[in-house]
Amino acid sequence: MSKIILVPTDFTAVAENAVNHAIAVARTIQGEITLVHIVPKKSHVDEARTKLKLLIERLNGSASDVTIKPMVRVGSIFEDIGDVAEEISAELIVMGTHGMRGMQFITGSRALKVITSSSTPFVVVQERPIKESGYDDIVVPLDLSKETKQKLAIVAEMAKYFKSRLHLVTPTETDEFLKNQLERNLTFAKRYFNDHKIEFTTTVSKGKSGKFDEGILEHAKEINADLVAIMNLAANSLVGMLGGSYVQNILTNKEQIPVLILNPVSTSSIKGNVMFT
Repeated sequence: MSKIILVPTDFTAVAENAVNHAIAVARTIQGEITLVHIVPKKSHVDEARTKLKLLIERLNGSASDVTIKPMVRVGSIFEDIGDVAEEISAELIVMGTHGMRGMQFITGSRALKVITSSSTPFVVVQERPIKESGYDDIVVPLDLSKETKQKLAIVAEMAKYFKSRLHLVTPTETDEFLKNQLERNLTFAKRYFNDHKIEFTTTVSKGKSGKFDEGILEHAKEINADLVAIMNLAANSLVGMLGGSYVQNILTNKEQIPVLILNPVSTSSIKGNVMFT
């Protein structure tokens, strides 16, 4: 079966950039794309189908090697993206974020509302285009939460497909107990990536846990990262020490670096691959 990538679109430039990212991923993993437009009323369906048909015809001019299928759904972007992803067994959702206009995607808490509605991993992009070689350098923050380890499997799979270099980043901690906890998470990650024969570096951020987002983005800028992989700790107020503002700051970063983001699940164990298997 083909690996399916779901891309919501509102026909804006940033949504089309999300399609371009999805095309690059689909080529690499030999997958296909489902392009979905969500409308509020049934009376809008025919117009949406026409727009999707025209968009796909145009995309086929430069991406004829990738299968792109249209879908129109009546509902709400906040409530239905997760359902659509589950229905079509999507491996990944690639979503664009922009300002107040257009589809209900905006930066910050409303974008997080869309992400939190789905158990499928997201890649969230702004206007920065994907390189021809894809995601060469991926920043992988490791914080104090046990849930931070849950992203390692999908990051490993992404790295294998794109032959990426991973950059593990931990916050600065002076408290001995917290330092030990961070060291355990880092040791686990290093062992995991070594076992999967994936190249990685390790860095201690200049920022402490309370401002870890700033340290992550500073390091991502320094190495010209193509992707930052985080957990959506805002999905569960009991998870870790970080919440909505941390996630929002990374999603809306000034460098417009795309963000791979997952919602945490109830267990911290990693059982095999969780994507692209």
